[in-house]
Amino acid sequence: MPSRDATTHWTGGLQDGKGQVTLDSSNAGQFDVSFPARAGNPDGQTSPEELIAAAHSACLAMNLSGVLGKEGLTADSIDVSSEVTLGPVDGGLAITGIQVTLRASVPGVDAGKFAELASTAERTCPVSKALAGTTITLDAALS
Repeated sequence: MPSRDATTHWTGGLQDGKGQVTLDSSNAGQFDVSFPARAGNPDGQTSPEELIAAAHSACLAMNLSGVLGKEGLTADSIDVSSEVTLGPVDGGLAITGIQVTLRASVPGVDAGKFAELASTAERTCPVSKALAGTTITLDAALS
């Protein structure tokens, strides 16, 4: 399996510095980052937490599609939102939680079976596994 990479170039101190994150593998873009934007108003900049949220939502949508496929099911649509929270912990900062909202339209499955499949998808999602030290809350429902 391939690996993917990104780089960040940073100049200045924590409060007055700034950086650019480049998605190298895909060449999909370069994004500005700064600590004041990370800890406050995004002001058009991204943050490590937003990038984790993007990775998590994309991975879970793909993984749910695969879990459904193993059951002979195909979703008409899957929408996943991941909200990653940064907060103070032990005098520093940490990711304090991740709230995932998943909605899907899946013909031929009832709510109980869907909840089971969504839970399996979240538990086996590679990004969820990478984030195992963080509390992840899943709200999954058929749309």
